[in-house]
Amino acid sequence: MPWFFVLFFLSGFCSILYELVWLRLSMASFGVTSALISIVLSAFMAGLGLGSWVSGRVVRKHGPMSQAVALRIYAVIELLVGSSALLVPQQLRLGRQLLQSFVLPSSAQYYLASGVWLALTVVPWCACMGATIPLGMQAIRSGVERESPRAFSYLYLANVLGAVAGATVPLLVIEVYGFHGALRLGAILNGLLFVSAMLLSFRSRVAPPTRSPDVLSAVLSPGAEIDAKFTLLFLLFTTGLTSMGMEMVWIRELTPYLGTVVYAFASILGTYLLFTFLGSLSYRRWSLRHAQEQGVVWMWLGLAALLPLLTASPKIRLWQGVRLIFGIGPFSAILGFVTPMLVDRWSRGDPDRAGKAYAVNTAGCILGPLLSGFLLLPWLSERWVLSVLAFPWLAMGIKQSQTVISHDGRHRARAKVWAAGALALLLLVFGRDFESRFHHPEVRRDHTATLIASGEGMNRHLFVNGIGITVLTPATKMMAHLPLAFLDRPPQNSLVVCFGMGTTYRALLSWNIPATAAELVPSVPKLFWYFHSDAPQLLRSPLSHIVIDDGRRYLERTKQQYDVITIDPPPPVEAAGSSLLYSKEFYETLKPHLRYGGILHQWLPSGDAVDDAAVTRALQESFPFVRAFYEHPKERWGVHFLASLQPLRNWSAAELAQHTPEAAARDLLEWGPETDAEHQFGALLRNEISLSQMIAEAPAAPALQDDRPVNEYYLLRREILPRLGDIRFRIRASVQSFGDAQRN
Repeated sequence: MPWFFVLFFLSGFCSILYELVWLRLSMASFGVTSALISIVLSAFMAGLGLGSWVSGRVVRKHGPMSQAVALRIYAVIELLVGSSALLVPQQLRLGRQLLQSFVLPSSAQYYLASGVWLALTVVPWCACMGATIPLGMQAIRSGVERESPRAFSYLYLANVLGAVAGATVPLLVIEVYGFHGALRLGAILNGLLFVSAMLLSFRSRVAPPTRSPDVLSAVLSPGAEIDAKFTLLFLLFTTGLTSMGMEMVWIRELTPYLGTVVYAFASILGTYLLFTFLGSLSYRRWSLRHAQEQGVVWMWLGLAALLPLLTASPKIRLWQGVRLIFGIGPFSAILGFVTPMLVDRWSRGDPDRAGKAYAVNTAGCILGPLLSGFLLLPWLSERWVLSVLAFPWLAMGIKQSQTVISHDGRHRARAKVWAAGALALLLLVFGRDFESRFHHPEVRRDHTATLIASGEGMNRHLFVNGIGITVLTPATKMMAHLPLAFLDRPPQNSLVVCFGMGTTYRALLSWNIPATAAELVPSVPKLFWYFHSDAPQLLRSPLSHIVIDDGRRYLERTKQQYDVITIDPPPPVEAAGSSLLYSKEFYETLKPHLRYGGILHQWLPSGDAVDDAAVTRALQESFPFVRAFYEHPKERWGVHFLASLQPLRNWSAAELAQHTPEAAARDLLEWGPETDAEHQFGALLRNEISLSQMIAEAPAAPALQDDRPVNEYYLLRREILPRLGDIRFRIRASVQSFGDAQRN
C-alpha cells in the first residue's frame, strides 16, 4: 500500500503542476479573459471526469484484471501524461498561429474557435490523468483485498496531498527555470512513475482476483437513510459544484487582504487542498469504526461555507493568514471528509462505479464556477452568493435531523442543527462585504470582478476586487500627451490598453483624434462618469471606441495600425498576469500595429531592481530606439518608456509644447503641477535615465518573456535567499566568535 500512496502522491503533484502551467500558457496564447480561463479549467475538469468514467468502464468490460496488468496500464498512461509536457506547448502555439491566420473580428467567434482548440488540446491529456484512479483501485483490489472497499479514499488522500505540494513547490521552479522548466520537471516525475509502476508490476500478483467485485465491506454498509432521499450521485455532484463555486467567491473576498499576486491564488488553492487532505485523513480513520455519518455533518458543511462572511469582513481586524485559514479551512476539511465517503459508499471498491462517481463530482466542479462566476456574482454580492451556495447543505442538515430513529438521538440531532442554524443566522446578519468599509460607494459587478468607486475630488479611488488600481494623477495624463507630442507628424489615431479611471483615454481624445481603449473588465468604463464629469459626452463622441477584451488578444485579432499605443497595466508590477503586457512576445505582437514612426508608451510602476532591468531589457531587445523617464526620480515612482522602430527625435520641452493642441494642453495642465505645457514637459524630460543605468542595478536579470515572468515570481530572490544568506552570515559569525573564544 505505501507504494500506491507514493505513486498517487506524485501523480497529484504533476496534475496540479500541469493545470497551473497550461492555464498560464493558454492565457499567453489566447488572452487573459475570464471566459478563456473558465474554458481551460472546464476542459481540464471535463477531461478528468471523462477519463475516470471511461477507465472504470474498460476495467469492468475486460473482467477481473490482475494487479500486474493494472499497474502496467497505469505505467503507460503516466508515460503518456509525461509526453504532454512537451506536446501541449506546441499544440497551443499551433492553435495561436491558426487563429492569427484567420481574422475573427467577433469576440464570440474567437472564444468559440479558441475554446474548441483548447478542448481538443487539453481534454485528451486530462482524460489520461483521470483514468489513473480506477486503474489504481483495480490494482489495490487485486492485491490488497482488505483495503478494496476504501480504495478510492486511499488514492484520493494521496492525490490531494500531492496536489498540495503541486500548488506550491512549482512556483519556486518557475521562478528559476520558467514555465517550460516546470513542465520538464513534471515530465521527469511522470517518467519516474512509469519506471516505478513497471518495476512494481513484476512483484505483484499476476493472477486476477477471485473475489466477487460486488462483495461489500461491513464497515461501509450503505445503510444511511439519507440515501433514500438524496442519491449519492446527486450529493457528489453538489459537493463538486459547491466547492468550485465557493472558490470563485473566496478569490474575490480574500483579494483585498492577500493581493493579486500569484502567491495569493497559490495560498488559497494550497489551503483548500491541505484542509481537504486533513478531512480525508479524518474520514479514513473514522471509517474504521463507523458505517454512517451523523446528519448534522451537512449542517456543519453549510455553516462552514458561511465563515468567510466573518473572516473576510473589513470590520474585523485579523492577520491575513487567520482570514485565509479560518475562512477556507473548515469548509474544505468537511468537504474532504464527505467526498471520499460518498465515493466509497457508491463504489464499494468497484473501479467502474468509482469512475462514474468521480465523473459526476467533476461535472459539478465544471458547473460550479460557471454558476458562481457568470450567473450569481454579476448580480449578487459575495455575501449572498455564499448564502445561496450554503443553502442546500443547511436544508439537508435540517432534513436529515428528522430521520434519526431513536427519540433521544433525534433530540440531540435537532439541538445540534438548531445550534448550527443559529450560528449561520448570526453570520448572515453580521457578516459584511469589503464595500461596507466605504461611505456611499458606487459598486458594479460583472463576471470578472467587483468594482468599487469611492471618494471625492482628487481623492477618488477605483478598486477592483478590493485592490486600488489607480488614482487621479497627472502621470496618467502624461501617458497620452508625451508619446503624441513626440511624434514628428500630426497623429491620426491612438490606442490605450487598460482603461482604469479613463484619464489616459480622455487625454487621447483631447487631441481630437480617434481613440480606442481595450479594457478587460466590462464594468470599468461604466464608472468613467464617476471620475470625469464630461465622460458621457466623450463616450458619445464618434472618435471614441471602447473594446471589452484582453489588450494582447485584441491586437492579435485586428489589423488596425496606430500612431501611439500606450499601456498602463494595473498595479502592482507583481500582479498575476501583468507580465503578459511587458514581455518580448507581447512587443512582437504589438510592433506590426505601430504605423511608420509610431510610438509605444509603456508605463512601469515601481518594482525592485530585477523588475526594472527585466522590462528594460525586453524593450531594448524588441525596439531599436527606447528612452526612459522617471516620474519622480527621488521616490522612483514609475517610469515612462517611449519605444519605436524609427529614431525618436530629441525634442525640447518647448517643441513638445508647440506640438500639443490647445485643448490637449488644457487637459495636460488640468491638475498641474506646472502652469504651462513647456514646464510640464520639461519637468519630465529632466528625469531621463539611460537604459544601461536601469539594467546596471540587476545586470544578471533576463529580459522579461512569457516563459520567464520574473516580475510575478519573486519569492526566492526577495524572501528565501536573503534569509538563507542572513542565516549563513549568523552561523559564520557564531563559529568565528566560538573560535576566537577558544583561542583566547
